[in-house]
Order: sequence, then structure tokens, then C-alpha cells
Amino acid sequence: MTERADALEFQMSQELDRIAVRSVIYDSGERDPAGPLHRPPQPEGRFFLMSHDRRLPEMPGQPTLIDFFRYRLAPASHLLQSAALARRNGLEEKLVLACLLHDISILGFIRSDHGYWGAQLVEPYVDEEVAWAIRHHQALRFYPDASVGYDYPEAYRKLFGEDYRPEPHIDAAYRHARNHKWYMSARMITVNDLYAFDPDTTVELEEFTDIIGRHFRQPKEGLGFDNSPASHMWRTINWPTRYL
Repeated sequence: MTERADALEFQMSQELDRIAVRSVIYDSGERDPAGPLHRPPQPEGRFFLMSHDRRLPEMPGQPTLIDFFRYRLAPASHLLQSAALARRNGLEEKLVLACLLHDISILGFIRSDHGYWGAQLVEPYVDEEVAWAIRHHQALRFYPDASVGYDYPEAYRKLFGEDYRPEPHIDAAYRHARNHKWYMSARMITVNDLYAFDPDTTVELEEFTDIIGRHFRQPKEGLGFDNSPASHMWRTINWPTRYL
């Protein structure tokens, strides 16, 4: 399977002027970590990709959050539906934004520990409470809270099995969050989360343009080019197949 995937990747790269490669984390579970780092062969006269991958839409020179939603995260139905539900439920705008961004890492960067990665992505640009809530929804989603009508998601039983129990570090993060002043902010993300996509519901990104404008500090240089602690992460989403 790995050989076929590598062959397909190499075949696709032939359509480019440069050779595009996958990151190690992409296929780390399919190769021996003690073995040599895989690299596709370099044909004579070909070079590895160090710029835009033409298989992806090209981002503007000073990309905004909305640009990333359109060109790297689309269709983002889950995030849009979660934010729309939060707004219908009367949450304040910054928490609607938190719901809009809570799974941004899954769509654009990495699935594992997505609450932590997502919080780091947006931390320089949002209210501290928003980033905190995104980080801690990672743990809270595994624990019910009857006071707000949140049950352990049935989808998790189907995904992980009846015998799954969160790891000790997740349990510790939950207990920490449970006693924090912003607990309910993170809990509201889980309450307004959706554990199944509704194919009959369409939410447009433009419905949240004003909220983004008021509560997301868009850098004038563009996300990825403002020298913030998260800039490199936005550049990785922008150019995910650069060789270095």
C-alpha cells in the first residue's frame, strides 16, 4: 500500500515543474521509523518544490483568515454549522468565533491534539479567552456535563469503541479546566459542536465576516508573514508540500 501511495504521489508530482513530497508525519505510521527517510527519486533536470503547489489554489500575497477558509479549509461545513448553532443559541460573538475556529487544525494542519494546535494557530490574533476555550475543548468533549445538557457523544462510541477511556493527561486537563474561570466558554464549544454533518444545512462563510472583523486581529502583512509565534504554522498550511 505504501509503495502504491508513493507511486501515485510521484506520478502526481510529474504534473508540476517541481517535485512535491509529503511530510514525514503524513506517512509515519506506514513506514519503519528506524529505516531511512523516504525521498522520491530526483530525475535529471528536476528540482524539489520550494514554492506554491499548482495543485492547490494560490493564496493572495497577504492572506487573511477568510482566504484560508476559502482556499485551504473549504468547505468547512462542520465549523460553519457549529458557529451558526452557537449564534442561534445566543452566545456572545467571541465565543461564536471560538466555535468557528475550534477544529481549524483538523481541516488545515493536523488531527491529533487538534485543540492544542488550533489554539496555537489563533492565539496571537484572538482574545485570550477564545484561545483558552479552543485548547480546552480538546479534553472537555470526553466528559459530560448535565448542567448544560452535554452527554458523551454517541459518535465517539462508534469511532473509538465502548471501552475507550481518555489518557491521564486528558483527564488532568479536564480537571484543570473544570475549575477555571473560563470553563463554561470551553464547554460551550462542546455544547455547540456537531458530531455528525447535516447534509441538508448550508451555512455561508460570509455570515461571519463581521464577527471575524471585530474579533480576529488580522495582521496587515498577512497570516504567515507577520513574524508571530504562529506564523510558521500558517505558512505550512499555505505551502504544505514545500521540501523545506
